[in-house]
Amino acid sequence: MPDAAKPPLNATTREFGARIRARREELGLSQEAAALRCGIHWTQLGKVERGQRSLRLENIVKIAFGLDVAPGVLLDGVPVPSEGHSLE
Repeated sequence: MPDAAKPPLNATTREFGARIRARREELGLSQEAAALRCGIHWTQLGKVERGQRSLRLENIVKIAFGLDVAPGVLLDGVPVPSEGHSLE
């Protein structure tokens, strides 16, 4: 099954990816150009934008830096994963 046909991992990765894509488009960048600025491969960026990849903190920071945005802007208000996680 091609990656483009795979669904997002969950609501959290879907929303985060949508924010990454929106910021990239706001800057007028292709995936390739944005990935170069972020220091990651363009296929990885595509998977992030589609919500198919969950990232380590270090990569979230790299992407935010490459897109000239604070990491918190990309993360604030994303849905909390429901798979057994609690904030209490």
